Amino acid sequence: MNKHTAVLEYLKRTKNGITSLEAIEMFGATRLSAIIFDLKDRGYIIKDRFEDCVDRYGNESRFKRYWIVGSVYDIK
Repeated sequence: MNKHTAVLEYLKRTKNGITSLEAIEMFGATRLSAIIFDLKDRGYIIKDRFEDCVDRYGNESRFKRYWIVGSVYDIK
């Protein structure tokens, strides 16, 4: 199974979505935004939002969480 398929199948199974760190830890996928771009190009409808956190050094940081809401093939 390639990384695109692994991320897609995970997005279909979960309601929590996925972040870049989670994609690295679970699938070794270091370029999640590129995978998301490709999946959108293939017709999947994927939403995202920024989330804020504090890193291990006490600095404010932002990252994106992605989740799937459907595909253009679902629309009739």
